[in-house]
Order: sequence, then structure tokens, then C-alpha cells
Amino acid sequence: MAKPRRSFAVCVRNDGHEVSLELRKIYEVIPDAVAARHRQVRVVDESGEDYLFPASWFAALELPAPTKRAVMAAV
Repeated sequence: MAKPRRSFAVCVRNDGHEVSLELRKIYEVIPDAVAARHRQVRVVDESGEDYLFPASWFAALELPAPTKRAVMAAV
């Protein structure tokens, strides 16, 4: 089975979740079609676990290959 493509987003809002999400920080996005239908996104937060948050709180990122490799190595 092919490995899922890793994607990332930057947090632009964190109302009431300041401990879990840092503004302007890059987070790994876990693909979740059901969450997307409900306008949510699954991200790996500060605890290292994945949780659902409103999609409007994140801006998707298209990272250049060298930057993406560096971010993936740090995750």
C-alpha cells in the first residue's frame, strides 16, 4: 500500500485551545475525509496526538521539497 502523502498547515486561530495550538506554527495534517465534510481538519497538536479542529483555524501550506523534508525530519 502506498504511503499517504504528508501535508502541513499553519495555525491562524486557536480560540480556547491555546495550550494545544500555537498561532503561526506549522502542524502536520492527517487525511480525514469525514472530518473534511464537517469542515474540520485533523492535526497533530502539541501533545503529539491527532485531534479535530475547525478547518478555518488553519491555512494549508505547499512547501518546497527541501523545506518539506526539513519539516518532516523535525516532526
